[in-house]
Amino acid sequence: MPENKGVSILTIFKIISFSVIFLMFQQNNAFANHAESAEQHNEHETSSGKFKPGEMILDHVKDAHDWHLWDWKGHAVSIPLPIILFDNGLHIFSSSKFEHGHAVVEKAGNFYALHHGHIYKTNEHGTIEMGEKNAVLNAQPLDFSITKNVFALIIASIIILFIFLSIAKSYKTRGKSAPKGLQSLIEPIIVFIRDEVVKPSVGHHYEKFLPLLLTIFFFIFINNLMGLIPIFPFGANVTGNIAVTLVLSIVVFLVVSFNGNKHYWKHIFMPDVPPALWVLLIPIEILGVVLKPFVLMLRLFANITAGHIIILGFFSLIFIFGEKSPIAGGGTAIFSVAFTLFMSVLELLVAFLQAYVFTLLASLYIGSATEEHHHSEEHH
Repeated sequence: MPENKGVSILTIFKIISFSVIFLMFQQNNAFANHAESAEQHNEHETSSGKFKPGEMILDHVKDAHDWHLWDWKGHAVSIPLPIILFDNGLHIFSSSKFEHGHAVVEKAGNFYALHHGHIYKTNEHGTIEMGEKNAVLNAQPLDFSITKNVFALIIASIIILFIFLSIAKSYKTRGKSAPKGLQSLIEPIIVFIRDEVVKPSVGHHYEKFLPLLLTIFFFIFINNLMGLIPIFPFGANVTGNIAVTLVLSIVVFLVVSFNGNKHYWKHIFMPDVPPALWVLLIPIEILGVVLKPFVLMLRLFANITAGHIIILGFFSLIFIFGEKSPIAGGGTAIFSVAFTLFMSVLELLVAFLQAYVFTLLASLYIGSATEEHHHSEEHH
C-alpha cells in the first residue's frame, strides 16, 4: 500500500458526504423508532393500563428470532428466520410457526414455545412454568437458530469482503497510481490505523498483527454503522450483544497468550521483586491477564447498548407524560425528538470511537506481550 500522509480535498468531501448520508438515515431512524414505539404502545402496558418503558426498550435492544419491519393494521410484519434446534435429533423450521410467540410448535413429539425471545420445551398447551424471581423452569433445547444478530453478522461479513476484495483488486490494476472511488475513502482509514494505532503500539513487528487488527476495527466499525440504519437488513444491535463482544475479546486474549514471549510470562510468574512478594503479586498479575479482555468485552457492549437505551428512554417519555396530559406529551415529544437527533449524531462519532478504542487497547496488549527484552529494560 503506498504511503498516504495527506488526505485530498476530494477525499474529505467524500467522507463528509458519506457522513451526511448516514445522518439522514439517523434522522429516519429516530422517527421510525418513534412510530414503532407508538404501534407497540399497547403491547407494553400493564394490567392497570400503564406504559412499561423497560419492556419496550429491552424488546428493541435484545436479539430476536425474526426481523420486525413494521406494524400493519395491528399486526406485526416481519421476516421469519430459520429455527435450528437439536433435541433428540435435528429440527429445522421457520420462526413464523411461533406466530410471534402466540403458537406452540410440535416436532417429533416435542412441543416448543417462544417466551421473551427464548425457546423452551413445553406441553401441548405451551405452558411456561415460573419459579422464584420469575425464573423459567422449562428445559431448553440446544438452539443453533439464525437469529437477527446472526443474520446481520452474515450481511456485515459480506459487506466487508466486498469492500476489501474490491480494494485489493484496485491495487492490482492501478498499482501505485492515485486511489479512486471506494479505495480513496477506505485507504486513509487503513493508513491511520496502521501508522497511528498499530505501529506505535505493537512495535517493529506490527505487520504480523496488522491484518487481524484491521479486521477487528472494520468489523466493529461497520457493524456499529449498520446498527444505526433502520432499514432491513440493517438496524441490528450486533456490537451491543455481549456474546459478540465476548468472542472478540477471546480472540484478542488468545493472540496475546500464544504470542507472548518468555519475558512477558516471566514478568507474570517470576516478577522482578523479592520472592517473598510473589505470593501477593503473581495472583494480581494473573488476574490482570484475565481482566484485560473482560474490560474490552464490557466497554464495547456497554457503550453501544447505552446509546440505544438513551434514545429509546427519551421516546418513552412521550408516552409517560402523554398518559397524564396530551399537552405535556406534545411538549415532551418535541424535546425527545430533538434530543434523539442529537444522540443519533453523537452515535456516529461513537461508532468510530469504540472501534478505535477496542483496536488501540488490543494493539497495546499485543505489544506488551511481544515486547523485546531490551525494550522492557529501557522502559523499566
